[in-house]
Amino acid sequence: MSVRDSNFTSDKINYPDVRGRAILSAIIGEHLITGEPVGSKLIAEKFANSYGLSSATIRNVMGELESAGLLEQPHTSAGRVPTDKGYRFYVDNLLGVLSLSNEDLRFIGEEFGFLESELMDTPDRLMERTSQLLSALSNNIGIVVSPSLANDRLQHIEFVNLSDKRLLVVLVSAPNIVHNKIIRLNETYTQEELDRTARYLNVEFGGKSLAEIRTAILKLMHEEKALFDKLLQTAMILCSQSIEDEDDNRGEVYVDGTSNILTKRDFADMDRLRELLRTIEEKSRLMQILNECIVRDSSVRGNVQVVIGSENSASTLQNCTLITAPYRIGEGAAIGTLSVLGPTRIEYARIISIVGYVARILEKHITKEYSVN
Repeated sequence: MSVRDSNFTSDKINYPDVRGRAILSAIIGEHLITGEPVGSKLIAEKFANSYGLSSATIRNVMGELESAGLLEQPHTSAGRVPTDKGYRFYVDNLLGVLSLSNEDLRFIGEEFGFLESELMDTPDRLMERTSQLLSALSNNIGIVVSPSLANDRLQHIEFVNLSDKRLLVVLVSAPNIVHNKIIRLNETYTQEELDRTARYLNVEFGGKSLAEIRTAILKLMHEEKALFDKLLQTAMILCSQSIEDEDDNRGEVYVDGTSNILTKRDFADMDRLRELLRTIEEKSRLMQILNECIVRDSSVRGNVQVVIGSENSASTLQNCTLITAPYRIGEGAAIGTLSVLGPTRIEYARIISIVGYVARILEKHITKEYSVN
């Protein structure tokens, strides 16, 4: 499992030596548990039987780590806490091999096993439950974003006439995922015209996304012979209507566990907490932030992005860590995202492992659950 960083990387940080790395790792490990500044005396006790370092020596090393920007001292008489750069160095260099505990594996397995026993008509319920799973495992906020319908690859499309100039669009995208959508038109079409248009789209544009189909038809309609082609005009109108909604272009956002952060002392500043909650509620902004995490390396399957504190482009998230992985519904299909949002003081190794693993399980499960035989 790979971990990619965000706006700055650890090559901009003065690398500590082996002793400095051990002390930094110990400080971060202790701070993640207690949330308190960590003093040299506590670290000296931890290293008494291994490195045999005195409190004075450890204080000197902690001072070097602070000078390198990896630690900071909240108060003159207090111990040190990690900075965003310290967490970045920790994530990039000190986590070692990541793995899931047997307890987490069992919990995830039981949850997806339970989902298999439920009768669900659409992927929506699965994605909603996955956000709940991430929230429960992390005790933070779980977020799942579905792929954009506009970018789904067409396998088959049908149009069914309804009343009052309404039309049911039945779209099957790779790999056999069924989408149903009702659109309202300005003119009336016979079912024969709709069937003929669907046959044309299936034959000529199978394997392309709806957005690509619309672009191709626009190009065709600029050709003189196509200006009077009723079939192309109908196809253009239907494709445009099928993906015109803003929600289709963004995908759907499923958020669970917002209440988890209300009791965390990391978010004791009520003004900043309110701003964070507003960002989470603005789903279009939230999805833009998540897409920024994934777009840097969206071709790498299994990739997990970790964006820490000030690395976040959104000011409201600059005391948060966002751990995000992409998932795909089939090879070459549109990309969705799966995330955990929490404070910078988060269980990095465990949550990175969870997010990457659940993303792969979601890929497999949604393809199996919603494939058309």
